[in-house]
Order: sequence, then structure tokens, then C-alpha cells
Amino acid sequence: MSETSGAIAATAADADLQAVITGLWVYPVKSCAGVPVTEAILTETGLEFDRAWMVVDENGVFVTQRELPRMALIQPQLKYHDMVLRAPGMLALHIALDQVQEPVRVKVWDDEVQAYDMGPVAAQWFSDFLGAKLRLVRFDPEHKRICSPKWTGEVEALNQFSDGYSLLVLSQASLDQLNAKLAAQGVAAVEMARFRPNIVLGHAAGSSEMAPHDEDRLETLQISTAEGTVQLKPVKPCPRCPIPNIDPATAISSPEVGDMLQTYRQDPRVNGGLTFGMNTIVLGGVDHLLKVGQAVESNFRFD
Repeated sequence: MSETSGAIAATAADADLQAVITGLWVYPVKSCAGVPVTEAILTETGLEFDRAWMVVDENGVFVTQRELPRMALIQPQLKYHDMVLRAPGMLALHIALDQVQEPVRVKVWDDEVQAYDMGPVAAQWFSDFLGAKLRLVRFDPEHKRICSPKWTGEVEALNQFSDGYSLLVLSQASLDQLNAKLAAQGVAAVEMARFRPNIVLGHAAGSSEMAPHDEDRLETLQISTAEGTVQLKPVKPCPRCPIPNIDPATAISSPEVGDMLQTYRQDPRVNGGLTFGMNTIVLGGVDHLLKVGQAVESNFRFD
């Protein structure tokens, strides 16, 4: 993967924006609950284990909270050698991190990709909890699922079972603004978990505070790690589906979040879609360790 993309390297002396990583989230099973972590290895496809597994129907087509909101109640936990899945009323399901079963072809959006079926025990567990005939699959690491070149340009960026991009970046300021607007309407605040970011950016001490949706107009993010500099590039505003309306604690959907976004987040860049956060690709720093608290610098992009 290219270490250069024509991006301007920001430094502490001249960066338009200085921020800090205040949250890191990994979503091992697509559309199930996220796992907040304090550190994560960066891979070509995003954070390690992010969207490495996916639930599919009898035809091998992916399913999400859009059709099965109870997926929000499935809580993964990453251990040393396995992933443990828990859900209300269910015994824990253990999935070995280094084992797969039969190779299969599955479909996520318009992409047909290579994967591995995780076997009958996992299939029964998901089917019993979600009330449909389902299977669990794991992405084949030998398969290259390429992000849309319409948005990534000449960079061949990769992802696994995400909705199409390596990472989702969101600022705390954006959520704070939404919650202020909800409060003005007498609606309770919502958590960051509804928006399923991988990286949350917050205020860096001694610098100007991030404005809401500053992430929308950033050039390459420069993150200093012990191994060197990570370079991440926001490429596409993230159009929001109904999933942010689903309370991750109850799996109950109500329209307040989507209705509020409708009042101020219609984005002409994606044909009027309601955007919240930026889809982001990896330019450099594969195998580096990202940590909560690391400094992030970037320049503003003026299109």
C-alpha cells in the first residue's frame, strides 16, 4: 500500500488541527455490538479483527441490524485465542481465532467474496437467538475486497466485511452537537455506540477545540505511534441508514436520531444522504499500534 498520496504532512508547528484519539472500537462480527479497546493493531483493512466475521442467510447474503435489530444485543469479547459471543438467554459461544471450516462464497452489498463457514454450532447459535436460519462466516484474508475507487482515487484500499471502507472516523464534537439538538427537543442523549466508529477524535489539551464535523474536511490524518507515523485519509462522508435509530442496549428502534439528522445533515456530496462521520482508508502505518491518547494532526481540505 502506498505511503504517499499527495497529502500534506502536518506537524505540530503547522497543522490546522490537533486532536487526540479518545476512543477505539472494533466490531468483530458485522452488525453485532462493538468492542471498545484501548489499543488496536492497524492492518491493511482497518483495525485488526474488525468485521472479520459476518452473519449470512441460507443464500449466503449478509444480514444486519436493518433486518434483525436483535443483533445489537450480541456482545463479542476478544480473548487471547478466541472470540466469546454472549447474548441474552444464550450460553456463551466460543469461536477460535485461528480456526475456520469450509470455504464458501458470500455476498456483502454488491460484492461476492471468499469466506469460511464457521460450522454448525455457530450457525445454530445465531439461528436460535435471531429466529432465522443463519450461518457465521469469516473473511478469507487471501481475498482482496477493494474500496470504491470513485472515492479512493489511485489508492487501492482494502476492507473486509465493512460497508465498504477500512475505518470510520468520528469526532466527539459531532456527537455533542447532535445531543445538544436532541436535548433542545426534550430527547435523551444518545451514545457514540449508535454510530459505530472505529476511531473517535477529541480535543487535544492546549489546542483549539474541534468544531462539530471538522472530520468532514480533513486531509490525511497523521498519528504518531511508537513504530512511526500512521497515515489515514478520510475519503467519503458516511451516509447513515436506520441503524443509529436502534438503541444498542435494548435493540428497540425509534426515529428521533434520524429525524434530527434530517434537519441539518443532508449532504450534497452523497446526493442528499444523511451523513455522520467519515469513511477512511489506510495510506501508511500497517502493523503499527494505535492507542487511545495518541496525538492526531491534520490540515483542512478546501475543495
